[in-house]
This record gives sequence, C-alpha cells and structure tokens, in this order.
Amino acid sequence: MPGGDLTRLRAAITAFFALDGFVFAGWVVRIPAVTEQTGASPGALGLALLGVSAGAVVTMMLTGRLCRRFGSHPVTVACAVLLSLSVALPPLTHSALALGAVLLVFGAAFGGINVAFNSAAVDLVAALRRPVMSSFHAAFSLGGMIGAGLGGLVAGSLSATRHLCSITVIGLLVTVVAGRTMLRHAPPAPPERLPVTADGAAAEPNGSRDSVGGPGRSGSGTRALVVTFGLIALCTAYGEGALADWGALHLEEDLDASPGVAAIGYSCFALAMTVGRLTGTTLLERLGRTRVLVAGGATATVGMLLGSLAPSVWATLLGFAVTGLGLANIFPVAIERAGALAGPGGVATASTLGYLGMLLGPPTIGFLAEWHSLPTALTSVAALAAFASAIAFATRHAAPK
Repeated sequence: MPGGDLTRLRAAITAFFALDGFVFAGWVVRIPAVTEQTGASPGALGLALLGVSAGAVVTMMLTGRLCRRFGSHPVTVACAVLLSLSVALPPLTHSALALGAVLLVFGAAFGGINVAFNSAAVDLVAALRRPVMSSFHAAFSLGGMIGAGLGGLVAGSLSATRHLCSITVIGLLVTVVAGRTMLRHAPPAPPERLPVTADGAAAEPNGSRDSVGGPGRSGSGTRALVVTFGLIALCTAYGEGALADWGALHLEEDLDASPGVAAIGYSCFALAMTVGRLTGTTLLERLGRTRVLVAGGATATVGMLLGSLAPSVWATLLGFAVTGLGLANIFPVAIERAGALAGPGGVATASTLGYLGMLLGPPTIGFLAEWHSLPTALTSVAALAAFASAIAFATRHAAPK
C-alpha cells in the first residue's frame, strides 16, 4: 500500500479511537442526570450499569470472529454507527430495567469497536513497521478528556437528551468521514512475514529488534502468550478502573483534600497517561517493547505506592501522575503483541481480559478497603503493576511455535 494511503488510513483509525473516548466520556458525565430521571435505587442503578460491561465482554470475542470473516475495517465502521446511535438511548428510559437493556446495546457497540479498531491498528502497525500503537490509545485518552470537558460545560445548559443526541450527530459525521477511508482500503499486509517474539522484535533482516511480523499465528505456545499479554492488559486496566473510582475518595477522606483538589487526582493520572502515550512511539523505538513493559510496570509500582501511602495531598497527586506515566504504554503494547501473534482473535482475547481488569478494579478495591483501609487497598494497584512487569520480563524470550 502506498505511503499516502497508509497515512490516510492511520488518520482514519485515529479518528475512531478518539471518537470512542469522546462518546464514552459523554455518556459517563450524564450518568447522574439519567439516574435521576429513572428514579433507580443505588442497587438497581448498579445492576443497570453492569449492562455496559456485560454487553462489552460478551461482544468482544464475537467481534474477533466477525473481523476474521468480514475484515476489521467494515466491522469498525458498523460498530461506530451503533455506538453513535445507542449513546442517545439512555436518557429516553424511565426505569432501571429499560436503562440496563439499552446499556447492553451501548456496551456491545463499545466492546465491538474496541476489538475492531485495535485489530485494524495492529495491521497498520505491522505495515508501518513502527511501534505507533500508543498514539492510537493517546487519541482515545484525548477524546475522553474532550468529551468529559465539554460534557461538564454543557451539563447546566443542555438536557441529557439533547447533549447525548448531539454526540450521536457528531459520531455519525465522524463515522461518515473516517469510514470512507476505512471502507476504501483493505487492511494492509506487512511487506514480509517474519517470526514474532514476545517483544515483537526478533527477526528483521537488518537486525532491528522491533520488527513486527504478520498476525494470525496459531499453536498452544501462541495462545499462552496471548493470554499472558491479556493478563498484562488486565493489570493495567485494573489500575485505571481503581483510580477512576477511588482516587478522589482517597484524597478527600484519607487526606482531607477539598472536593476540588480531590477531583484533580484522576485528572493528573489521565493527563500523565495521555502524555506518556503521545511519546510512546519514540520510547518504544528507543527501548523496545519488553523494556517499556518492564520499566512501565516498575514505574507504576513506585508511583502507586507513593500515591496510596504518602501522607500529603501533593505527594499523592505526584504519585498518581507517575502511575499514569508508568501504565500509559503497557495496555497498547499488550494488545498490539496479542494481535500480532494471533490476529483479531488475539486482540479479542487480550481486550476481554483487559476490560475484565477495569471491571474488577473498583469492586476489589472496595472489598479490600472494607477489610483493611482504602490506602492499603490501593496498594493492590502497585502489586498488579509489579506483577505485569515481572511476567513481561519472564516472557521476554518467548516466541510462538
């Protein structure tokens, strides 16, 4: 595929990553308004919100098969249409049961597009022979920050229905523009098929350690590696979910921070993660994937120990930021490696495990906080980051058979 086409395809895939973050953040900031409208109790609301998770997890493995059959590009466009349409449905509901039903659809679209555009990105990374996966995930983070920021600005002036319907219109417009490029081009094949190690790096003819081989390999060794990368993704997503739900509470209740300062906690984490992903390509080209995984996990471990155990607010905020920098590139690299090893099926497996980590993080932290304390519970984020670093180091020489 000519270089110009690859550039246009990269821009289109980046747009879908950003759209996904923008749409999801737009929904999240309107949860309070939708909750008030449905009149749901906290327990009923919790069950309804599980619809997003249930729809996503169930759909992710199915999407891997759809990508193998129809191609990742058409599936990405179809899921983007469904995601854009379904985000307008929650404010139209008036009961927890109805909300849960529409969130199943929204979650299915969210899970499906995540597998599809990650599969498309893996193909493009292989063709470009550059570790640019982190840049796509940076677009997701930026889209989420913009979506949350705009949602906060319009929350007082626009109803949830009008706000989310406007997101539908924006989503469909982006899908039309970026989808034309996606549908016009088939996924690019890498120039040659080369062996792929767990580092994604072993066998370029010129000796480069970061070459990327073709996706779609099979075998028990490969399946084990895919699951390994899925576990690494799970450890990362666990930290994201935990900090999103518990970071502000830790600052406010354990360190007596004001609500405004407490709200900055997750912003520090998210901003640092975005910066880390924007610089991820350069970092990966210089250090290689295994070193980034190992060093990132170690950095996140130190950062989260500081963030959870520091006695002052500002040290805790610094710890959250260091944690974000450490975790920034682990999830993208893990998904890319799984996709390079096993194609869309590998992306689906690793994404599902990663998403489970995001689901498990908040309730696990809650249970641990009940048994011990919230600061102690948050150290589990550091423990899993260290675990991710250890298994990345242990599998550095592994290769599919």
